[in-house]
Amino acid sequence: MSKLNWGMVGGGAGSQIGPAHRLGAGLDGAFAFAAGALDHVPDAGRAYAQSLGVAPDRAYGDWREMLEGERVRDDRVDLVTVATPNATHYEITKAFLEAGFHVLCEKPMTMTVEEGEEIVRIASATGRICAVNYGYTGYSLVRHMRAMVARGDLGRVRLVVAEFAHGHHANAADADNPRVRWRYDPAQAGVSAQFADCGIHALHMASFVTCQEVASLSADFASCVESRTLEDDAMVNFRMEGGAVGRLWTSSVAIGRQHGLTLQVFGEAGGLRWTQEQPNQLYWTPLGGRVQTIERGEAGLSPEADRASRVTIGHAEGMPLAFANIYADLAEVIRAAKEGRVPDPAADLYPRAEDGLRSMAAVHGAVASAGRQGAWVDARPPMFRAP
Repeated sequence: MSKLNWGMVGGGAGSQIGPAHRLGAGLDGAFAFAAGALDHVPDAGRAYAQSLGVAPDRAYGDWREMLEGERVRDDRVDLVTVATPNATHYEITKAFLEAGFHVLCEKPMTMTVEEGEEIVRIASATGRICAVNYGYTGYSLVRHMRAMVARGDLGRVRLVVAEFAHGHHANAADADNPRVRWRYDPAQAGVSAQFADCGIHALHMASFVTCQEVASLSADFASCVESRTLEDDAMVNFRMEGGAVGRLWTSSVAIGRQHGLTLQVFGEAGGLRWTQEQPNQLYWTPLGGRVQTIERGEAGLSPEADRASRVTIGHAEGMPLAFANIYADLAEVIRAAKEGRVPDPAADLYPRAEDGLRSMAAVHGAVASAGRQGAWVDARPPMFRAP
């Protein structure tokens, strides 16, 4: 089976996220790294792409050059990953979708709700995939949590508790470090810092696992490092369309926390707990029973979990393999469309443009709520609200 062609915008030398995407896209042999515009400095981007094996005529100086070069090729890329600074996501994603390319965009998909709604409409009108890289939903046991909820193991879900807290921006003396400062600069980060950067991962995971969307929320933001304009700590209470209550804490000043992405789901008949730093274990407690440890790779898991498990039980799987599961989903869906068949249902789990839009609506809703001393606000995008 021939490989699909893959291209990347951003993610150049020194990028935090670029290597994880390249590892994820290449892991299964489904994608060939065929084209790239990897740096805002054209010559540096061309040179780095070629050092990674991209042919010179497909190592582009910027995304516009890549768009024009690829759109006329018979072997044009099947999927474009957008891994550039946040403020550029909308423009680049929109242009590639309109030109007929499938896109995987890093989060946040857009900076405004209005831009997010436009991306959803464009993806629908063109029939192109617009996926958003909520990559942690690629973990095998996160997918098993979703399957357990869906088949009723927990009964009705009552409560979801999500966290994404780290302490890597806690040093006030480091506030002027360019790698830190931009995250709290409204001109570069938008209306929110920590909630838009990390909190929406936890919020999306809550929706992904419970299959319930966030309907309303109440937020409290704090800038614990006083020089920051945007928040470095947030507490968000939310209520979901299916009736579940949610609590979310996200922070970048929690000294001692390294990554801190944790999800707990409590239903009428049992509870689940999973943390990203120990992703091979899922803790399940049935009502009236003892805590049970579900191991990634063990027998009897759901098809969704089995498809997303890559190495034998007892061996660690990490973030690049979770990303690889998102790419495997996309490869299966793209191939199925090319071949005129229905894709594997267990692959139909990649986050969509609609998820990116809901996240942006939640961000703007949380900012509005925090500005009104925690008033409850509608967290849904206008296009998804009942008339």
